[in-house]
Amino acid sequence: MKAARIHQHGSPDVLVYEDVPEPKIKANQILVRVRACALNHLDLWVRAGIPGITYTMPHILGSDIAGEVVAVGELCERVKTGWRVVLSPGVSCRQCDQCAAGNDNFCRRYTIFGSGVDGGNTELIAAPEWTAIQIPDDLNFEQAAAVPLVFLTAWHMLVGRANIHVGEDVLVLAASSGVSSAAIQVAKLFHCRVIATAGGEAKLAKAKELGADHTIDHYKQDIAAEVKRITGKRGADIVFEHVGAATWPKSLESLAPGGRLVTCGNTTGYDVKLDLRFLFSKQWSLLGSFMGTLGDLHQVLKFVFRKELKPVIDKVYPLSEIRAAHERLENKEQFGKVVVMP
Repeated sequence: MKAARIHQHGSPDVLVYEDVPEPKIKANQILVRVRACALNHLDLWVRAGIPGITYTMPHILGSDIAGEVVAVGELCERVKTGWRVVLSPGVSCRQCDQCAAGNDNFCRRYTIFGSGVDGGNTELIAAPEWTAIQIPDDLNFEQAAAVPLVFLTAWHMLVGRANIHVGEDVLVLAASSGVSSAAIQVAKLFHCRVIATAGGEAKLAKAKELGADHTIDHYKQDIAAEVKRITGKRGADIVFEHVGAATWPKSLESLAPGGRLVTCGNTTGYDVKLDLRFLFSKQWSLLGSFMGTLGDLHQVLKFVFRKELKPVIDKVYPLSEIRAAHERLENKEQFGKVVVMP
C-alpha cells in the first residue's frame, strides 16, 4: 500500500510518498481504509521536529481520519465491516482513573494519531475499536475528515473550559484557521456576538459567511481598539486564542472585566508577558485547553450530523501531493481545512 512518511525532520521536502507494508490488526482493533485525512498545524510541527520529543522513524503524519472499516478484530463487538467512520484523533489507555472519569485528555498515555502513533496519511490504518464513530451517509469523507480535531478542540475550549453562556461577546483570533472556523460556529450555536480577526478582505468575508457578526483585519487594525469600539468600551467576555506571542498583548487588552481567555496553542511563539495587576484587579481567568474528551467529540458531532455545525474545507489534494498540501498550510494560504485523499 502507499503512504506518505517522514524519515527525518525538516521542510515539506522530507515527506516521501512510498510503498509500505499493510498494518496487521490486533484482536481489539479495526482496519480502516482511509478515504480522507485533514491536515493540522500539528502535522507541520511534528514534521519539522518538536524540541524535547523523539519520534520513531519512519513516521506517518495525519490526525483527522475518515474512511471505511474493512476488517475487525475477533474481540470487536460494536463496529461492523463496511461502516463509514471518522476516528477520534486522541488515543488514551481507557483504563486509568482519568479515563474512567471521562477525562481521557488527562490520561498520562494520551496521544494523537500522527504524533505519538502513526496517523492517517496512508491507505490503511489499524485503530482501536473505540475510536471509530459511524458517520451518516450524507456526510462525505472529506467533510468528515475536516471535523474531529478542530471541532473537538473548539468545543472543549468554549464549552468545557470557558463555560460559554448564551449571548456573550466572543473574540475569535485567526478566523481562517481550522479551529477558529469551528469556534465561530460553536459560539453562534450559543447565540453569542462573535468578533473575528483575519488577514485580508477575502478571509474576512469568509468569516462573515460562517456567522461572525463583526470582523477585524489583524494586519491593518488595532484588535483591542476595535473590540472596545464594538462592545461600547466593555471588552469581550471570551477571547479564543491560539496564535500566541503575536496577538497575546491585544488579546488581554480586549478582555472585559471578569473575562476569560482560553488558549490551545502558540503558533507565533510561546514566550509572552503578563501584568499581574490587571489579572487580579480585572478578575480575568486565563485558561489552558488541550484537545478534548471523547464525550466532547460525541457531543459536538451531534450538531455536525444535524448540519448545525459545518466543516470548512479549503482545498483537497491527492495524498501523492502531500508536500503541496503542507506548503499551503505553512504559507497561511488556506481558509479552513486542507485535506488529502489516498
